[in-house]
Amino acid sequence: MHSHEYYINRCLQLAKNGLGTTRPNPAVGAVIVYNDTIIGEGFTSPYGGNHAEVNAINSVKDKSLLSISTIYVTLEPCSHYGKTPPCSDLIITHKIPAVVIGCIDDNPEVAGKGVEKLKASGCKVTVGVMEAECKAHHKRFFTFHNKKRPYIILKWAETRDGFIAPKTKNEKKPVWITNPYSRQLVHKWRAEEQAILVGTNTVIQDNPSLTVRDWKGSNPIRIALDKDAKLQSNFNVFDDKVKTIRITNNLIDFENPIAQQICNLLHGENINSVIIEGGLKTLQTFIDENLWDEARVFTSNIEFKDGVRAPLFTGKLISESRISKDALKIYLNR
Repeated sequence: MHSHEYYINRCLQLAKNGLGTTRPNPAVGAVIVYNDTIIGEGFTSPYGGNHAEVNAINSVKDKSLLSISTIYVTLEPCSHYGKTPPCSDLIITHKIPAVVIGCIDDNPEVAGKGVEKLKASGCKVTVGVMEAECKAHHKRFFTFHNKKRPYIILKWAETRDGFIAPKTKNEKKPVWITNPYSRQLVHKWRAEEQAILVGTNTVIQDNPSLTVRDWKGSNPIRIALDKDAKLQSNFNVFDDKVKTIRITNNLIDFENPIAQQICNLLHGENINSVIIEGGLKTLQTFIDENLWDEARVFTSNIEFKDGVRAPLFTGKLISESRISKDALKIYLNR
């Protein structure tokens, strides 16, 4: 017989299919098990669509089996009306007798109410299976509700000798440090996050599009810092292909620390995650105000000898890998 962990792990695998499409809702995974066999699976549909539990229940061909099955889910089933009816009510309606939950939903509108409703109906509820893994998967959702700010990912590429940009360049376009495979991975990351943020100098020097081009997925909301209104409408970030938020003196006070102000602004825009792609001043600002959750750092084999130094930070190294000849290290702010 498979363990609870086996099925919650499958839920986590399914949940990843919803990354980047469910925002600002969490990307949840669910499976339904009868007689040690998975008979239904589902993950959260794009925002406004079905939740994972609904899709899992709908996928079960013989609905009579639901009353003698167990449903597994990464996050506590909701108990309130939003874009869709409460998932806990649907579980109760189908008389599913056992529910196994990875972690409790910290959203004040849920926060244990789903579990209470299920128990009151007679369901056997088990909570906390692979809890740490489920909380890590739902990090964007929990950060948004608990810290009242987006989950913040810092990303940059540096040369072997520690530079993120050359001292001078002749064209207003990026100078690539990493290989095409690393750049494709970055586009995958962009598709998973709700927003992407850069500073004024990055827009002026690189004229980036900040879109998903080498991966299938939705483009993130673009955020450009523009303290002195230097950015003209002919830059790529203002091409109207994607929503762009221009942060000027009208929105925040640039004479005081800006990272917390930006977080407050984005929280008010209901943005639950942002990937910050530089440059140095912008990245270092969030590091210095200790407002970051994760740093993803590429290191290539090329050297600049001189240029713009990489940000200075300390974090807990959690992953090391290679993307062709590039090294990739991922850190958590611990």
